[in-house]
Amino acid sequence: MIDTSSVIQPSSTLPTPHDKKVATWLLVCCGLVFAMIVLGGVTRLTGSGLSIVDWRPVTGVLPPLSDDKWQAEFAKYQQSPQYIEVNAHMDVHQFKEIYWLEYLHRLLGRLIGVVFLVPFMVFAMRGYIRKKEWPKYLAMFVLGGLQGLLGWYMVKSGLVDRPEVSQYRLTAHLVAALLIYVFMLWVALSILRPRTTNTRNAGFRKAVALTTLIATTIVSGGFVAGLKAGRIFNSFPMMGEYWMPPGVMALMPPWSNFFDNPILVQFNHRVLAGTTLVAVVAFWIWCLRSARPIGDRLAVHLLLGAALLQVTLGISTLLLHVPVALAAIHQAVAVLLLTAAINLVHGLRDAPAASP
Repeated sequence: MIDTSSVIQPSSTLPTPHDKKVATWLLVCCGLVFAMIVLGGVTRLTGSGLSIVDWRPVTGVLPPLSDDKWQAEFAKYQQSPQYIEVNAHMDVHQFKEIYWLEYLHRLLGRLIGVVFLVPFMVFAMRGYIRKKEWPKYLAMFVLGGLQGLLGWYMVKSGLVDRPEVSQYRLTAHLVAALLIYVFMLWVALSILRPRTTNTRNAGFRKAVALTTLIATTIVSGGFVAGLKAGRIFNSFPMMGEYWMPPGVMALMPPWSNFFDNPILVQFNHRVLAGTTLVAVVAFWIWCLRSARPIGDRLAVHLLLGAALLQVTLGISTLLLHVPVALAAIHQAVAVLLLTAAINLVHGLRDAPAASP
């Protein structure tokens, strides 16, 4: 007799047309969050993130619409550390160039809130989203609002004593955005690909460990960005004349070097990136050689491709002294690499019924 206790009947798990609409909406929101992360990176790289020195969630929707309002906005910026120490040469026309990037970044954040909330209300009222699932979606919305607060908390750190935001707050802001992105992506994938068994694929735990390593590397990249650590030791594979340069433990207490010392922060990011690439290649080889089917081979190939591209971009960004366009693409591909890993982990939730 065949044991069917661990099998979920396909007829009860196939996504309905309504389910597909909900999943599509979530994936659109993921796309907007992805754009938000990339645009946030551009504002940081161009020094635009500190151009708006106040936070007006409602009235800030409209930009300055007259010369007088532009002059008033510029006058507020002139009191900031960034203007005093870095951009004292700027006139109002040059100020507009950095203002518009930060304005678009904040406007996109507001747009994401609308694009999320309005369809959710419609889907909830129509019964596309069941009441027992409402808390999950409301949690997404609340996290999005808290992300906006965290963004302002980050900006405030660059408006007090120094014209740079705290690397701790910047990294927290990045991590929060990625958590929201992954949360929505996972729910969307779960709608489109419901579980069919109660057993895990042989590669599931390895994929989870690999995803954790990728996420850790991205977090370390946040500290690199916050400390501008990519602008020192612009050589590869060695850091100048050293494999491990002097000064990696120059700060006290010693643990602070891991977060405050740009030399050690860059070194750690290099090590994590290299380890991640080796781990991805090893996982890819294991999947190809495994006697048991390891999910969707295309997902494994996509993960390898994203890892190779990301390392190539990282090295190129370093050697070329962090050009804005290349650094922004590097950040974007980091999110794509994480996406490929999450997609793989999700696909390995189920053990395949038979070899392909």
